[in-house]
Amino acid sequence: MRKDYNLEKRRYVIGGFIVIIAMIYIFRLVSLQVFDSKYKEYADSNAFLRKAVYPSRGIIYDRDGRLVVYNQPAYDVMMIPRDVKEFDTLDFCRALNITPEDLRKRFVDMKDKRRNPGYSSYSPQKLLTHLTAEEYGRLQEKLYRFPGFYIQKRILREYKYKTAANVLGNIREVSQKDIDKDPYYMPGDYIGDIGIEHTYEEHLRGTKGAEVLMRDALGRIQGRYEEGALDRDAVAGKNIKLSLNIELQQYAESLMMNKKGAVVAIEPSTGEILCLVSAPSYDPSLLIGRERGVNYNKMMADPDKPLFNRAIQATYPPGSTFKPTQGLILLEEGIITTGTMFPCHHGFISGGLRVGCHGHGSPLPLKPALQTSCNAYFCWGFKAMIDKRGKYGSSANAFDIWKKHMVSMGYGYKLGVDLPGEYRGFIPNVDFYNKWYGAGHWSANTIISISIGQGEILATPLQIANLCATIANRGHYITPHVVKEIQDTIVPAEYLEKHIPTIASHWYNDIAEGMRMAVTGGTCRLANLTDIEVCGKTGTAQNPHGKDHSAFMGFAPYHDPKIAIAVYVENAGFGATFGVPIGSLVMERYLRGYIPPERKYLEERMLQSNTIQFAGTKKH
Repeated sequence: MRKDYNLEKRRYVIGGFIVIIAMIYIFRLVSLQVFDSKYKEYADSNAFLRKAVYPSRGIIYDRDGRLVVYNQPAYDVMMIPRDVKEFDTLDFCRALNITPEDLRKRFVDMKDKRRNPGYSSYSPQKLLTHLTAEEYGRLQEKLYRFPGFYIQKRILREYKYKTAANVLGNIREVSQKDIDKDPYYMPGDYIGDIGIEHTYEEHLRGTKGAEVLMRDALGRIQGRYEEGALDRDAVAGKNIKLSLNIELQQYAESLMMNKKGAVVAIEPSTGEILCLVSAPSYDPSLLIGRERGVNYNKMMADPDKPLFNRAIQATYPPGSTFKPTQGLILLEEGIITTGTMFPCHHGFISGGLRVGCHGHGSPLPLKPALQTSCNAYFCWGFKAMIDKRGKYGSSANAFDIWKKHMVSMGYGYKLGVDLPGEYRGFIPNVDFYNKWYGAGHWSANTIISISIGQGEILATPLQIANLCATIANRGHYITPHVVKEIQDTIVPAEYLEKHIPTIASHWYNDIAEGMRMAVTGGTCRLANLTDIEVCGKTGTAQNPHGKDHSAFMGFAPYHDPKIAIAVYVENAGFGATFGVPIGSLVMERYLRGYIPPERKYLEERMLQSNTIQFAGTKKH
């Protein structure tokens, strides 16, 4: 019997079609059930409402246990777009004190993938934030009329003091970048932004909980799923104790009102920062609530840059506050002894080069040079080291050793303070000068200005304060930090470790004595306090853009230091004019707890003075 080959082929073709169709169905089923979460979301959202339970953020205290930052409840209006039915928009808007136009704009913005990349009609979306108590009450009464909407309780920060904004930081809503970086966050969450709120975010934020609620066929909440079996309690964030004395912080900020600059005070024995002032500053409560964005943009546009933390980010010529480092290096390298004398003919004169100086006795040794802040002494000492080819072989080799000493004392690199955004300052190296002048074509005279903290040298007020703490400790420092304790947590080891510079400790006694002489009979006389032995060093930093900057660093008491301080006031003239008075008042307020009557005149003068005008900007 003959086979019908056409029929045989048709059978294979039909079978192939059936297999292909079956494969398509199988692939689609797998895609829907395994890879595509859309229908799962749809089914889940019909049956359940998953609500985040936000933890209480850690509370912040100052070093003496004073409450500084705490929490207040805040309420956001949330919605699940696919659950929203027709509702009375005018009634809804009246309850929330917004216009229908504003409501429509919020709906449009919510669906904009650029503004809200995590948008899904099946998941909760934020409509309005930070309801007032009155708005919350009005909406809560009527919420049953608006299906698909609910109120989410959150936590906002409240500040007991209008101070320390650049230290505390603030919290803001997360960006998509934050969400991508850390799966803990969801759209609408808040995260620490600048300050310790940022640095210690993982300690402060706590752990979110969850509630799983059941819906009926009409979408109405029927209670907890399986009596709360899948619910998780939120875990509160850890409380933090600052090293700041908040009253001292307030006082220092008041002295810096209508000025630009910074004040940094450190407890030398621990590295704990007692106050850290950046001026001009701002009230931290401006960056909470619905007006946060408006206020933030205003401050960003302010030419005085209140959001810029000058204490750790501004880099200034340190001026004569740099001279103690020069004395230490020259002693360590054997270039001078405490008795070595250099001449000062109203300045340093070498060939055709002249660096001016004010009138005082000449010649003079190291300690009186610190006492009178003699420019010539440190220029001659620097020249004796950098040009000493018999010892170092070349100026470049000598300079390399000089820089290594400087770096060991905390200059030129970040110190590692527990605040974001710290700048490193600048100490040039050999390559810098070789590139600028050519290898072998520069000497001490070429770069002489750096010996007195001018030229290319730049430092942050934090670095200057840290140097002062190192001298107070007679040869070591602990990395400065603003957090003293974290609840149930060990303070990071880097804030306990001593750093030993390359300078022998006994040389610091000579520098401290010279700084004490500057207070008792030199450039820092205004810092001389009854019954408190203060050591200090002024600085008048030349400023090519206007009036000189006024600087001061000091510590007290001389033999048992409790506080080391650096003050830097932009465009304020001589160091003795503003730096010394402000620094001495802050030290006295910390050590005594008050300013005695005979020094009230000085306090009043600092409180009322305005140097911001010399920067060509407005009075604050």
